[in-house]
Amino acid sequence: MVNSVVVVGRVGQNPEMKYFDSGKVRTSFSVAVNRWNPRTKEETTDWFNIEVWDKQAEIVGEWVKKGTLVGVEGRLAVSKWQTPDGEMAERYLIRGTNVRLMGSKKDEN
Repeated sequence: MVNSVVVVGRVGQNPEMKYFDSGKVRTSFSVAVNRWNPRTKEETTDWFNIEVWDKQAEIVGEWVKKGTLVGVEGRLAVSKWQTPDGEMAERYLIRGTNVRLMGSKKDEN
């Protein structure tokens, strides 16, 4: 079986970095991917939540900003947690293993 995801799009907000007592670091951000629907003749934006860890997280935290064009390779994952009122919650995200800066400086101005 294969669990592999590739998205190319623009970062929706500045990435958020979190450092843990264990020394690990996680960076989270979202990516907008536009797609054309020929039936409705409209463009739709799909948003993907991305999470990267350790060295990749540090690189993203330093170099990626809102609006940056990125290519993300990774796998689809489910994050589960318990809410303050005791309910279980979950969300799908992409655990990125490789983030590439796709645009030039000119594209980001």
